[in-house]
Amino acid sequence: MKNDKILVLDFGSQYAHLITKRLRLLGYYSEIALPSDPIDAFQGARGVILSGGPASVYGENIPEFNTEILNLDIPILGLCYGHHLMAKEYGGKIEKAAQGEFGTTLLLNTSEESTLFAQSPLLSGVKFPTQVWMSHQDEITTLPEGFRIIARTRDCPYAALEDQKRRRWSLQFHIEVKDTPQGNRILSNFAEICAMEKNWSQDHVLETITKEIRTQAGTDRKVLLFLSGGVDSTVAFALLNTVLGQDRVLGLHIDNGFMRKNESAIISQRYREAGFTNFIVEDASETFLAAVAGLVDPQKKRMAVGETFITVRDTVVARLALNEDEWLLGQGTLYPDIIESGATKNSQVIKTHHNRVEGIQALIEKGLIIEPLKDLYKDEVRLMGKKLGLSDEMINRHPFPGPGLSINVLGNKEINTDTATRIRARNQLGQINLTGVFKTCEGETNGSPQANLPQLAGIDVLPVKSVGVENDSRTYRFPAVLRFSNIFTAFPAWEDLGAASAKITNASSEVNRTVLALWECPASLDGSTPLRLHEGYCDKPRLDQTREADAIVLQELKTTGWYQTIFQHLTINLPWATEGGHCSIVLRPVVSEDVMTARFAHLDLSVLKKIVDRIAALGFVDAIYYDITNKPPATFGWE
Repeated sequence: MKNDKILVLDFGSQYAHLITKRLRLLGYYSEIALPSDPIDAFQGARGVILSGGPASVYGENIPEFNTEILNLDIPILGLCYGHHLMAKEYGGKIEKAAQGEFGTTLLLNTSEESTLFAQSPLLSGVKFPTQVWMSHQDEITTLPEGFRIIARTRDCPYAALEDQKRRRWSLQFHIEVKDTPQGNRILSNFAEICAMEKNWSQDHVLETITKEIRTQAGTDRKVLLFLSGGVDSTVAFALLNTVLGQDRVLGLHIDNGFMRKNESAIISQRYREAGFTNFIVEDASETFLAAVAGLVDPQKKRMAVGETFITVRDTVVARLALNEDEWLLGQGTLYPDIIESGATKNSQVIKTHHNRVEGIQALIEKGLIIEPLKDLYKDEVRLMGKKLGLSDEMINRHPFPGPGLSINVLGNKEINTDTATRIRARNQLGQINLTGVFKTCEGETNGSPQANLPQLAGIDVLPVKSVGVENDSRTYRFPAVLRFSNIFTAFPAWEDLGAASAKITNASSEVNRTVLALWECPASLDGSTPLRLHEGYCDKPRLDQTREADAIVLQELKTTGWYQTIFQHLTINLPWATEGGHCSIVLRPVVSEDVMTARFAHLDLSVLKKIVDRIAALGFVDAIYYDITNKPPATFGWE
């Protein structure tokens, strides 16, 4: 490993480690460090990046920062929270913005404003205007001493600043996400400013991980690996087999009752076809169903599933008479799992992953867990899978978390849960003006003749809550629902739906998602049997409902080629129906490259219509919705 590096200071942003990954993919070695680290921790650093974070620089309980870092004679770049922190430390002023920015916007640096904007080496080669990704509620209102503006957005006059004399730069937007298309160009510019030479590659990653596995496992320890069948555990399994040999690795696939339709049988067949014989399948569905019985809170459900994995693992170890002193427990954990579970010093918990529950943490502290992929992201793992010779079918499979469909089946115990908040959300939505937003039908362009225009029939709030993320913090809020009177005869343009969704979630403090009503049963529309919230939990009947609807979606996506286009599809089951035993289904296909951000997929209408018709014909579905929310402010799943 080369000594030269760029250090990323983690202020608790979900994106902090994504900055590191982007730099590595560009060929520059990068590491994470704490903003409170002593100066001697910066030996070998060619530059420093201050990440974003959930705090406000003027708030309480802000991350501890060693201000001596700013005295280092190396380039420093601040992003979002780091942008504010740098401005504050150099005498600028930061205040709450009149209007927060969440999502994409245009970064401007035009020739007409050449007296205001100066050319900057950080923005060299960037073509303006350019799209950038914003996620902030604070803004700089007074320029720090010695800095000048190098770019702005419509609503953010100090979007990019620099002080070339001190080699300091700061940006309000996130360059590390794919929704800032020229972000890699800016990161490369910063690496060049730091005089970094390329010193990182996939070969280096594989070599480093191989050494770590051999060090942790030693010459005789074996690994029992949780094998879900997903991309992460599959690549971890192949990697451990390659490094240690099949005689020292045992894959344990647990059918937890939360799998997709026929999933465990399909997984077993794929592993056998790939030449793996060192795995077993354990049917523990009844144990897991009992563990989540009656649970509604998403965090409690995830924790129950995670702890049950340990219980089942212990049962298998005892039955096979494995000597626990000889065996490590392996997991296909990725860095986003750790970040979202709040494992870094300054990060907040978005959701607790099953591989970071208390029982797992105890094993980690004892040195009994091996996680070869824990510093990698999904796209890096797929690249490694290709390097290991795994088939496209195995490494391009949609992500499927350990808790499986259990976190897709939303529960409800109290029928009138949080009525006051829902009324407040409705009142907020009533103040939102969507006039003129839906001006185009999907498949047509502005100005083209249209027999019909989308007719907005109303906006309401569904009486369920789901998990979201805002400013790197967890939210738990209602979804808004848009209804159109002519949905499939004049389908609103996807871009217009996205604009409406962003407008809704930005304006309402009680809403973190927007869904589009694709179909609601006639009895609910004519008022004879309205949709209402029913008591419901994650149990086998509702899981079976979800499996049937999910199988329809996946089959149509694969048949039409959309399975390869989207990153992941989730089928969500809501206890929102005309009668007990029925449900509503939410379709949640997303497009993403880094998991940290995502856009809702813009499916072909012919594909979508066929999916809707087939699900509606199941008989137990009373409504079908489509999640039209990006991440942020919504997470991929609803729990």
